[in-house]
Amino acid sequence: MAAILTLLFKVTLAIFMAGSLLEMGLRLNLADAFRGLRNVRFVAYTLVWSFVLVPALAYGITLLIPLQAPYALGLLLLGMAPCAPFVPGLVDKAKGDLGFTAAFMLLASVGTVVCMPFTVPLLTEGLSASAWAIAKPLLIVVLLPMAIGVIIRRQADAFATKLLPFAKKVAGIFGLLWSVLCLVIYGKALLGVAGELALASELLFFGVIFLATFWLSFGLPYEQKIVLSIGVTTRNLGACLTPLLSVPDADQRATLMIVLALPVMIVVSLLGTKLGRRASGSSAVEGAAYG
Repeated sequence: MAAILTLLFKVTLAIFMAGSLLEMGLRLNLADAFRGLRNVRFVAYTLVWSFVLVPALAYGITLLIPLQAPYALGLLLLGMAPCAPFVPGLVDKAKGDLGFTAAFMLLASVGTVVCMPFTVPLLTEGLSASAWAIAKPLLIVVLLPMAIGVIIRRQADAFATKLLPFAKKVAGIFGLLWSVLCLVIYGKALLGVAGELALASELLFFGVIFLATFWLSFGLPYEQKIVLSIGVTTRNLGACLTPLLSVPDADQRATLMIVLALPVMIVVSLLGTKLGRRASGSSAVEGAAYG
């Protein structure tokens, strides 16, 4: 029974991620993305925070908080894969710039596939996976569906518009199934995570990311700051889990750490956005839906 549940966990996760990233690609307007990519300051903040400072923060927290090795591994993996597939919805409600969201998603997805195969062996111990073993599923689950969506949007805009609700529905159904399987497989273990300091480390991790990216992104208007903060704070959990799924003897507690991140990062993003909007004092965002 455990083997069947594990197989279903992997299959539903793969379909959920592929559907979500196909949806992301179908939404991604390259003209909007290129507008954001021409902003050197925004691109620099995105790359430095996503692939240098946040992995360093995760590593620093593992030194500060005495986590057991599997939980530390899970936190390190969370530090390497920015941008959850549902970022556009959060940014839209926060009255962020969706053009810059497209640029962020493109940078985050490509950057994860390029950087993660090299940073995982560098920062983690006890995870015996080669760079190619990590890169191959990332290419299939992350980059390929998104690239297909972008191509369809560019070549057949009307068809992309019709396909978008279907991709969204598939991603939603399998995302729900995956969440249920998470509860079935890891529900009891989740109750004991707080005692292992895992929950505290994640709250610190996500809280610091949101506050730092929002308050230290000097020179960006609110509409771009909030894209950066939500994009960097949320994590691509499928990409985080990929190295663990590539290793047959991976410790379940590392997977548990990544599963736990889903509610934590959503709560932190929602609260952080609400506080950031109020602090910005911008009349343009006073009517945002979080209020």
